[in-house]
Amino acid sequence: MNDKQRSLDLKYLRMARIWAENSYCKRRKVGALVVKDHMIISDGYNGTPSGFDNVCEENDVSFPYVLHAEANAITKLARSNNNSDGATLYVTASPCIECAKLIIQSGIKRVVYGEAYRLDDGLKLLKRANIETELLEL
Repeated sequence: MNDKQRSLDLKYLRMARIWAENSYCKRRKVGALVVKDHMIISDGYNGTPSGFDNVCEENDVSFPYVLHAEANAITKLARSNNNSDGATLYVTASPCIECAKLIIQSGIKRVVYGEAYRLDDGLKLLKRANIETELLEL
């Protein structure tokens, strides 16, 4: 990877970290950006579906309907005129297996993440689908 790409990756990952601050979740705040042709085409952070109260967990356990940052960013694309074919996803934590399936189906070709999630099955699935993954710690 060249220095210019690494510099861009670091900047987009920092932006995803800032975007994560929008999350109402208390246990973990995760942010995601979808970038294509050097433009941010979508963003997301973990939280409840539209119209729900902004409460993500009870007794330190997340509600099952809480959406992950990647899912929010990818589904937001479905309501826009953009598409994610060949895009890069920047996300503050590595994707779970459910988000990995969405990433594969969306045509995203590269995932840059800032920290490893406790389960690595999402990363294994992305690698199996020939999607480039990279841990880039800030």
